[in-house]
Amino acid sequence: MCGRYYIDDDTARAIEQLVRRLDQSFSLHIQTGDIFPGQQAPILLAGASGLTAGLLPWGFPGFQKSRLIFNARSESVLEKPMFRDSIKSRRCVIPARSFYEWNRQREKYTFSRPDHGPLYLAGLYRRFEEEDHFVILTTAANNSMQEIHPRMPLILENGQLRDWIFDTGKAEALLRQAPPELDATAEYHQQTLKF
Repeated sequence: MCGRYYIDDDTARAIEQLVRRLDQSFSLHIQTGDIFPGQQAPILLAGASGLTAGLLPWGFPGFQKSRLIFNARSESVLEKPMFRDSIKSRRCVIPARSFYEWNRQREKYTFSRPDHGPLYLAGLYRRFEEEDHFVILTTAANNSMQEIHPRMPLILENGQLRDWIFDTGKAEALLRQAPPELDATAEYHQQTLKF
């Protein structure tokens, strides 16, 4: 599960550079800091002339109005009615510097790439009433995360972004790929005190 992520200045610049290469008129202001479900956040998606960026709210409205569905299991998106149309034609990428997860003792961990580059999280978007919303896809956690949480975001490499967004056949194969190993940093590290 992924319930919060972080965008820093370097990640915001990387998004802008990626999209400006294709769209010189790109002028979206990208918010930095922690991103929570319900907030507007930058995503990469298919535009009229190729890859573009947009600001969409994170989370599909749930069956109960006060609840958001902000993650979708990659293993079941092809079958679930809420996601199966989006997986065919409304795929997106959510850029982040890192994401957070809490263990059972409610200790916060930050997960990021070992090379400190941006993370590209696979996502889907869908229209609800007058506005598109997005969700982040999750997969089974790998060795770098499974001690903290059994799920993690489906992470794409930079060279896979276009395949994910524009090629349905390749996107379905990417749903099954193993996520990369990540660095984990605990927010607080308890020292053992000996008396």
